[in-house]
Amino acid sequence: MKDLTLLERIRWNTDGLIPCIIQEVTSQQVLMMAWMNQESLQKTLELGQTVFWSRSRQTLWHKGETSGHIQVVKSVHIDCDGDVLLFQVEAHGAACHTNHTSCFFRTLTEFMEADEPYV
Repeated sequence: MKDLTLLERIRWNTDGLIPCIIQEVTSQQVLMMAWMNQESLQKTLELGQTVFWSRSRQTLWHKGETSGHIQVVKSVHIDCDGDVLLFQVEAHGAACHTNHTSCFFRTLTEFMEADEPYV
């Protein structure tokens, strides 16, 4: 059997997308999750910085293009099923649009203890 490259192993979903987990290479902190299509993955590999697919805007977005908070790609991994990518990056600034280092700054217990349900 032929040894497949990373790109040949990708199992895109029915919308032609794959979820991508972004992790800071030094701290190992999970920074964010975003979607990529073939074009955004190709641009990411060419630039060495993350470029994602915005499902709401239906367009590419280069992380840090407006904020300056870029993510320099250090390594790319694919999970055993070929349907999730993991990018280890050197983060320059906040990953979250709320200006937090990580999009995962909340814990479920915060919502469970809150007076109002999270919507």
